[in-house]
Order: sequence, then C-alpha cells, then structure tokens
Amino acid sequence: PCIPYHVKMPSESTQPPWIEPRTAYVHIPFCAHQCGYCDFAVSAGDESAIPLYLEALALELATLQTPRTIETIFLGGGTPSHLNVEQLSQLFDSLDRWFKLPPVREFSFEANPDSLDAAKVELLAARGVTRLSLGVQSFHPELLTALERRHTQADIGRAVELAKRNGMSVSLDLIFAAPGCIPAMWEADLRSALALQPDHLSTYGLTYEKGTRLWKHRERGLVPAVPEADELRMYETAIDVLTAAGFEHYEVSNFAKPGHRCRHNERYWANHAYYGVGVGAAAYVNGTRTLNVRNTRDYIRKAFAGEPVGFQSERLNDEDRAVETMAVQLRRCEGIDREAFEHQTGTPLDPLVAHRLPMMLAEELLEDTGAAIRLTRKGRCVADGIIESLMAK
Repeated sequence: PCIPYHVKMPSESTQPPWIEPRTAYVHIPFCAHQCGYCDFAVSAGDESAIPLYLEALALELATLQTPRTIETIFLGGGTPSHLNVEQLSQLFDSLDRWFKLPPVREFSFEANPDSLDAAKVELLAARGVTRLSLGVQSFHPELLTALERRHTQADIGRAVELAKRNGMSVSLDLIFAAPGCIPAMWEADLRSALALQPDHLSTYGLTYEKGTRLWKHRERGLVPAVPEADELRMYETAIDVLTAAGFEHYEVSNFAKPGHRCRHNERYWANHAYYGVGVGAAAYVNGTRTLNVRNTRDYIRKAFAGEPVGFQSERLNDEDRAVETMAVQLRRCEGIDREAFEHQTGTPLDPLVAHRLPMMLAEELLEDTGAAIRLTRKGRCVADGIIESLMAK
C-alpha cells in the first residue's frame, strides 16, 4: 500500500469528528499555467502525467481498505477543471468507490472560469457536485495580468451562469491588495462579484510567498506592494460591503449567504479530522497528521512502486493539539466556545490564553462573552498576529 491510515477506524460514527474524519480533501495538481503568487503543489503544462496520476490516486485511495462514509468532500488544486470530461469521469469513479456521501452533503469542486464548459459542468452536476468554487481573484484586466491569471470577466459570468443552471451553489474567491490595486478598484471588484449573486465569497489579501515569481519580483523592486493602510482599508471595505448585502461574516476571510457556509472548511477551522489524498495533500486521522510528497512525478512513482506517498508524519501531544485547536477555532467569527473546547481537547481554554487575554481584551482585540472568546472587528484585521501571540509560550 502507498500510505496506510494509521489505525483502522471502527464502524461509522463511533468516534468523535476530531478523531474519525467526516470529510475528505482530494488534490488535483494540474494547471495550464502556474500563477506567479502560487505556492501550492501544482504541475503546469504536464498533461501527459494526468492518466498516470489518476491511477496513482486510485492506489492511494485503496489504502483506506474499506469505503468511508463522509459528509463533505473538496476537490482542490491546482485546477481540477483542467481535466477533460473523460478524466473527470475516471476520477469520480475512484471517489465513488471509496467515499460514500449521504443524501444531504456538500461536494465542492474548485475551478478556473476559463477552463469550464457546458459539458464539464453538466458532468459535475450529474456526479454529485453541489458547490462550485471559482478562482475569480479580480474583475479588472490589469489586476488579472499582475496576478498572471488568464481568464476574462466574460469567462467569470459564463461559469457562474453554467453552475447556477445546473443547480450548484457558487462561491467566488477574490484577492485584494494585488500589485496596482487601489481601494476603489477593490470595492468595484466586490460590487461586480455581488452582481453575479453568488452564495459565498472568500476574500484574501495577497501573500508574497517566499520563492514564488511574484515574491522574487517584489524583492528586485519590480513589483510594489500595496501600502499596509490601503490593505487594511480594503479588508474593512469587504466586511462593510458584504455584510450590508446580507452575507454572514463567519470566518476571518469568508462570507456566506444564510445556509451557504462552506461546511468542509468549517471542519478545518474546528480542527476536526480529515482524509487527504493526492500530491501535497495533508491528512489528519486518529490524532496523526500526515503530509504527502509535493512533486507530482515523485508521487506517481512512489504510488506505483507500492511505497508510502507521505514523507512526514506527526502525532501531536495533548498540549500542542489544544494550542493548535485554539489557533484555528479563533479564526471563526463565533470564536472558541469554552465548554466545547475542553470537551474536544481535554484541556481548559483559560490557562492557554491567560498570559495574553487581559491585554487583548483591554485593547479590544478580543471579547469575552463568558461562554466564548472571539475576535472583535478590530481583532479580525490583525488576526494572524493575535493568534501568533496567543500561541507563544
């Protein structure tokens, strides 16, 4: 087998969701082109590897040994929509064999607007996809060029219309603070997104990941970063515009119409267990986290040789697991419920945050309801810094 899941789990629902996964992530690395800001495990311009990769993926799935009942699944990448209809059908056949979804479930599929057509979207709907996550990033041609995106505004509208026609929920990803972006352009992007009437919006500040082309360009002075004050203004504009439009701000970067939260990602933010399959994918099963190799050709070679496709495995001790749970749960706008946290981790919350909580309450970065602690609006603007501070010993 490629990479065994460390303990064969008992029959469904005998373990809590932070031990036995109720969700699965499947990584499809292929892209027509790797964007300059991308730091994911991707394989651009290597279409010849797709058939072998799908077979390797089936081999890794077989290490589950028995089919698993889950509630959500997310096909991400890379660009899953880069696969053709026949390849997608083969992929769905493998998933259907090993993952069993109940009638009420969430099946998300990540796509680029320019790589979708009617035949693909009709296949997705027929194979059970309920939610299309579109990598829009911007509606401005000059910002799309800066981000090395190849789709147009017309592609976005066409993809949304196809998804809705086939009964799917639609989520749009947007990036603010791209090179050359000013606050007025960002607000225009938000208005353009709302005009398409999506069910969910994710808004991410551009991150210059070390080693990416965009990072190298910034280091050489070829790309000016957006001023921090403008970036903050853009984030707050997203909160104001989207909540006024009826979206619930339920996680630092995510907004949803009522009933359209991303249930899959909520599992991550709860620090629940999950299966992870494919190159670069992470799995968290029975308290052990495993990370697969990030090179597509290495992944294929190892899978066909019957070698483990994982290169890193870690089992957190109780204290580290509690600290990690605190960090991810604080990203949720509902915050950390004290009683639920102790039930999940076996550790009371207050001793973990006592060294920073009074100061953060005084600075109005956090609020304490008694039952829970959560980020204030001010705190959401500097969430990463707050979490880093709380995790410090």
